[in-house]
Amino acid sequence: MKNLSLFLITFLIACLVQAQQTYTSSYFEMRTYTVYEGKMPDLIQRFQNHTRALFSKHGIENVAYFLSEEQPDKQLTFILGYPSAAERDIRWNNFANDPEWKAVAAASEANGKIVQKVDQVFMVLADGLNQRKQLASSGIFQLRTYYLFPGKLDAIQNRFRAHTQALFEKQGLVNYPYWITVEKDGTQAKLVYLIGHTTKEEFTVAFDRFRLDPAWIQVRDASEVEGKIVEKIDAVFFTPLPFSPMK
Repeated sequence: MKNLSLFLITFLIACLVQAQQTYTSSYFEMRTYTVYEGKMPDLIQRFQNHTRALFSKHGIENVAYFLSEEQPDKQLTFILGYPSAAERDIRWNNFANDPEWKAVAAASEANGKIVQKVDQVFMVLADGLNQRKQLASSGIFQLRTYYLFPGKLDAIQNRFRAHTQALFEKQGLVNYPYWITVEKDGTQAKLVYLIGHTTKEEFTVAFDRFRLDPAWIQVRDASEVEGKIVEKIDAVFFTPLPFSPMK
């Protein structure tokens, strides 16, 4: 019995360590592909059978693969990781010029182009917001992008560090990575993060509880004594693909 108990404790510790979000990368790219009509199965198959492995071959970290919950036949969003911005350009160029990738791309597009449009967002990990353990997987994710008033980047990070992440967890929401965007045009950086739950319905109920929680309202109001922090929020739902490392 003693040996069994020791085994169970060791197993649980291992699960907790495995559940914590850890990345070898420090620079990230979120890419959203809008596909031509009827081409999503071809794109998914290409990622599943070829592209992910070719990314790894060139030292690009596969972080997450999602379908748009509202337009699953139209948009696929994925997140990649790199050691640095400079290495991103080098490694992406090596991937794009790999003869194996060129052959895969040509074969997959024998009956027509797959990707109609590509949107990119470059990001770095938010300071002190990626230390929490992820103790559950999620069936639904929400990607939230905060457009901030000038000079409010530290304020939003401080509020999440001190209060918001814990208040999410209080309601059963799972914290996933938090990033700060890298804006090439010098505009105000944005906060981008993912939170999850089991289903969209459960997510909505949990987020409403958070939004109406007196503790959150008190924290929000106290943090905005010297002015509003967030100008606008974009929120979209994703479902993870079976091969996504993040679930």
